[in-house]
Amino acid sequence: MTIASSMSASGGATLPLLLVTGGAGFIGGAVVEAALADGWAVRVLDSLRSDVHGGPPTLPAGVDLVVGDVRDPEALDAVLDGVDAVCHQAAKVGLGVDFQDAPDYVSSNELGTATLLAAMDRAGVDRLVQASSMVVYGEGAYRSPSGALVRPAPRRIADLDAGVFDPRDDAGDLLVPELISEDAPLDPRNVYAITKLTQEHLATSWARSTGGRAVSLRYHNVYGPGMPQNTPYAGVASLFRSALQRGEAPRVFEDGAQRRDFVHVRDIASANIAALGWTAAQPADNVRTFNVGSGHVHTIGEMAASLARAAGGADPVVTGEYRAGDVRHITASSARLRDELGWAPSVSFDQGMLEFARAPLRAGI
Repeated sequence: MTIASSMSASGGATLPLLLVTGGAGFIGGAVVEAALADGWAVRVLDSLRSDVHGGPPTLPAGVDLVVGDVRDPEALDAVLDGVDAVCHQAAKVGLGVDFQDAPDYVSSNELGTATLLAAMDRAGVDRLVQASSMVVYGEGAYRSPSGALVRPAPRRIADLDAGVFDPRDDAGDLLVPELISEDAPLDPRNVYAITKLTQEHLATSWARSTGGRAVSLRYHNVYGPGMPQNTPYAGVASLFRSALQRGEAPRVFEDGAQRRDFVHVRDIASANIAALGWTAAQPADNVRTFNVGSGHVHTIGEMAASLARAAGGADPVVTGEYRAGDVRHITASSARLRDELGWAPSVSFDQGMLEFARAPLRAGI
């Protein structure tokens, strides 16, 4: 394994060294570029697993790529040498194909994170920023018609079969969706969500045990250039974009009115850099979670239509199909990230969708 130089290009002061796990992937690659622009030397650990990477990765010059798995203690001990902080992006993502994916989710996300944190303890690395997800909340925040805060139960299959998609109260009245804050109750409703919440708990335990500083960033619906195509683990934006690239109409599940917060991958990357700054400023044993969203609500149907227009493709088809593990409405309040770290998104929905409709996707598998 080669070790990246942490010297500046001019041979001056030593640059801080950041390890980005999963740094050859969609979000990880954007974090790498943002870290380089922020003055970090960057090392990447990525397994290049075939269900994510359809071809060889492309990383900026000067980045040291180490092919290895976060579940491998020996690989971690080697790559953590000289590292000042870690951005942990490596994970198995998405809802999955079926429950047979569960062991891989648990191994990749939970065991991988525990193994990484143990290695960081051995190496004396005490700063962590890791990718979490909006999925830890389950359904979003709602109010009843009377104004009371309500956490709806999982939607019933009988209702979904009947085309009744929106959560309702016991009287059958529609609940009103709102932005969700980091203090909302957590209610992971599928295997992926459970593993993301476990990653957060592991980071908290590590910080308390070792004096580390950790941030978990709860990403909302991330999209942008370089998303993987033609994979069941990709986000909905990638599935729509892939369909348009094939000359097909995007297929929108349910009635298309599901509310989401679509946030551009460059804004996700800048949030990671802001969170790294937070870890540098905190005393020992500090943990914080932040939502990362655009702050603007759009429906999945609106997103599909916007992409189709920008790509000059066929209008979306609303199918009425559903996935039992999906939630209806989940949108972010990113006020904490704005107020405490001074972060703000820079890519508007219209600008981002126009770019995304024309940018290449990551090679299919």
